Amino acid sequence: MNDTVQIIRVDETQWQALSDDVVVGEADLSRRPDGRRFVSIDVWDDAAFAPLATAMLAALPAPLHTLVAGEDTESAARWGRAGFVAERREWEYVLPTAVADPRPAPGVTVLPAGTADEAELRLLDREIRAEVEAASGWHTMPAEVRPGPPGDTLIDPSLYAVAVHEGRYAGLIRVVRARGRGPARIGLLAVRAAHQRHGLGRSLLAHALHALHETGTTSARAEVDWSRTAATTLLEDFGAERTGHLLHLVHP
Repeated sequence: MNDTVQIIRVDETQWQALSDDVVVGEADLSRRPDGRRFVSIDVWDDAAFAPLATAMLAALPAPLHTLVAGEDTESAARWGRAGFVAERREWEYVLPTAVADPRPAPGVTVLPAGTADEAELRLLDREIRAEVEAASGWHTMPAEVRPGPPGDTLIDPSLYAVAVHEGRYAGLIRVVRARGRGPARIGLLAVRAAHQRHGLGRSLLAHALHALHETGTTSARAEVDWSRTAATTLLEDFGAERTGHLLHLVHP
């Protein structure tokens, strides 16, 4: 490869690296539903990575995010040399939807998806987000949120089942069904701090998996931050199998 790599910005979201008029690498920008910007780089010669990363960082506002397979230490090192740092590590899981006992824990009632009072559901969502942000920070959650009116963070109220405990909306789970016969995605499972350790998370997950099974969906996928041992234990208690892990990197 020629020592000189030329970087061309093809459009607002794509860059190319050329050597002797031959494309030796490409870079892309994508925007997630929650507004975060993710970048990716694919090169056919290692020398093209750094120039592409430099060009993207110069053209785009921070922060920028990228994903790397957990076992791909070489790619992680490349992004590290470009100034990206680890933000979160996630386990990837696949769960069977057949549940031996879908009944909720004593004192817990689960409202099926689409049946909760929308105003109460939105209030619960805001309270849970505030608690998570004040503790570990919302960035540790794998959930993505589509932009909406200020303070509106619900993707679609019909996707959420709710756990009621002591007369209050206290926990929620969001499940997105796949098109076709693929696995559904458990996008969010959370319980208010004051109502934890009463079986709400287990009740919500059992309900959601059973509902999927009843309609012919045999598996669901989920991602969990490595640091959330209670969440990983809960999934594995339901027969979840780890299928891989992801490293989330950010250029602040």
